[in-house]
Order: sequence, then structure tokens, then C-alpha cells
Amino acid sequence: MKNISRLVEEKKLIVAGPFGKNDLQYRGLFILDVKDIKEARALVNTDPAVKANIFDVELIPWDGSAALSAYLETADKIWKINP
Repeated sequence: MKNISRLVEEKKLIVAGPFGKNDLQYRGLFILDVKDIKEARALVNTDPAVKANIFDVELIPWDGSAALSAYLETADKIWKINP
């Protein structure tokens, strides 16, 4: 969680969350605010579970809304209002 918190503070991690059980056995999703796959790979390679080969990573380029970066800030406001 320390690495995830750091990525949030650096405004690189926009959305993260676990998946339910699935046929692909994917554990979760990170949406990163990066310029390219190279930067994304460098960031995910800082994760201790990735370094220890506990998690495998599949990187897929995605062009989403620029407004998505407001997600965490808005979510924090909601959580403070509705604990």
C-alpha cells in the first residue's frame, strides 16, 4: 500500500481497485496518468509484488477523459462527507 500511496501523491495513479473472481485470474486494475507504456512499466516495476514476481503485469494503452484525474480528489471529498 505504501507504493500505491506514493503513486497517488505523485498524481500518477488515478484509479485502482480489485476485480472479482474472473476467468483471466486478473487481480485488479490500475489506471496511470503517464505519457507512454515505457513510463507505465517503470512505475509498475516499483511495486514490491511485481518485483517479487507475485503479480504479472499487462500494460494496455488507453485514452480516457482528462476529467478522470479528478476522480481521487472527488472520491476523497465524498468519503469525508459519508464516512
